[in-house]
Amino acid sequence: MAPKLKRVLVADPEAGAARLFTELMREICQTHVWSAANTERAMKVAETCDPQLVIVSLGDERLDGLGFVRKLRRSTWTCRKAPVITITGAATAGMILAARDAGVHEFLRKPYSMKDLLRRLEAVTLRERDWVEGVAYIGPDRRRFNSGDYAGPLKRKTDGSETPYQQKINQCLKIIRAAVAAAETDPDQAMRAMLAQAQQLQSIATDFQLTLAASEFYRHLSRHKQSGQPLSRAVAETWAARILTFLPKDADANRKAPEAA
Repeated sequence: MAPKLKRVLVADPEAGAARLFTELMREICQTHVWSAANTERAMKVAETCDPQLVIVSLGDERLDGLGFVRKLRRSTWTCRKAPVITITGAATAGMILAARDAGVHEFLRKPYSMKDLLRRLEAVTLRERDWVEGVAYIGPDRRRFNSGDYAGPLKRKTDGSETPYQQKINQCLKIIRAAVAAAETDPDQAMRAMLAQAQQLQSIATDFQLTLAASEFYRHLSRHKQSGQPLSRAVAETWAARILTFLPKDADANRKAPEAA
C-alpha cells in the first residue's frame, strides 16, 4: 500500500480528528498529510498538491464534504480519480447512498479502529475498481456496493444473462447516449465522457464493427475538440448514431433511469 499513500489530504474541520488520522497514517507508512478545515482549503490542496488519497469528513456544516467530492471528480486536477474515503459519526443509509453517488470509494464510521482504517486503505489501494466517466455520475463503479443476494423479480429480459463483458459494453453505450443528450447543457463533461467511453470500447470490444464504430466516433470527437468550437446535440447524435446501434433494444426500457455505474 505504501507507494500509493505518500500524499494524503484530510478534509476535516475538527483539528483533533485530523490529527488523530495523521498519527494513525504515520504508524502505517511514511506519508505527507495535508489538513484542510474548510472546502476552499481542501480544493486548493487537491489542485496543487496532487494527493494520492483523500479523506473527507461528513456531517459538519463548516465543510461541504460531498460537494467537494463532486467538484473533485468533475475537475481537471491530476488527482480527480484519487480514492476518497468519507468519515462520519452519523452513518445513515441516506448518507451512505449520497456518498456513493458523489463518487466516494469507501465509507468509515466513527469511532474507528486501526483495523477498520487498514481495511479501507487495503480496499482503495489493492483492489482497484473500474472508473465510470459519465455525465450524471463520475467515479468508481458503484456496482461494488450492490448486493449479489437480491432475490426480487427480474426487470429486464437481459437480467441474469448478460456476461461481465456485455455489461461493460452496454454501460459504455448507455453513457455515450446520456452524454450525447447533454452535449449542449454540460458540454465539457459530455465531451470528456464520450471520449472516455469511445476509447474504452476500442480497448475492450471484440466485435470488429463495434471497434470500427468506436474508432470513428472517437476520431470525430477528437477533431472537434481540437477545433475549440461548441458541439451541438444534433451533430453529436449524428456521430453517435452508428455506435448506438450496438445498444440492445431492451436498454431503451430504462432510458429514464440514472446512468449505469
